[in-house]
Amino acid sequence: MFIVDKLPKSITAESYRSLRTNIQYSSIDKQVKTLVVTSSNAGEGKSTVAGNLAYTFFQNGKRVLIIDCDLRKPSLHRKFNVSNEEGLTDVLVGTSKLNNVMKKIDDNLYLLTTGTLPPNPAEIIGSNTMENFLEQCKINFDYIIIDTPPILPVSDTLLLASKADATLIVVKARKTKEKIVKESYERLIEAKANVIGTVLNESDKSLDNKYYGNYGDGK
Repeated sequence: MFIVDKLPKSITAESYRSLRTNIQYSSIDKQVKTLVVTSSNAGEGKSTVAGNLAYTFFQNGKRVLIIDCDLRKPSLHRKFNVSNEEGLTDVLVGTSKLNNVMKKIDDNLYLLTTGTLPPNPAEIIGSNTMENFLEQCKINFDYIIIDTPPILPVSDTLLLASKADATLIVVKARKTKEKIVKESYERLIEAKANVIGTVLNESDKSLDNKYYGNYGDGK
């Protein structure tokens, strides 16, 4: 369940809307249109955060495409309850057209699943074809939210983050260690990614009441 869609009046949904506003004002000189959402390791809630963010931009009147770029362990097709038979990789290799495989979730909210899982994810993610694809998407969408693999196990995210306008790191409360977040941040900076912030996921509700404008809850 994406709480922004199902419980739009909740404190958690309001926190996502605050996060949306912060993203919109994160850069004065260059608009953020492609946003990578990632985490240090698996299980920190990055896909849930990505989905909720996509809903907040859509609810704000924007045309949004959310892309599952986790070509190793995709999950967005299950969260949105759609097929993953064809998707991103099939578009990149030229066997499918984007308009034929992306899923319409709502009037101006679209999902592109991973499609066929390749044997060489990093090579596909780091290709010029992928970069050109994202540039083409910018023409037709106001925001492209990109769900990626976690940073530390594989290099895919670093390749994507270097191409995107901005990157968010999802941190799971009471689980993610400070040194792990620091290492992830340093790797992104080395890859010349524009890291605009972190999202504390599954934070204590008592903290939400005081600081909800700065936190997300992806449970």
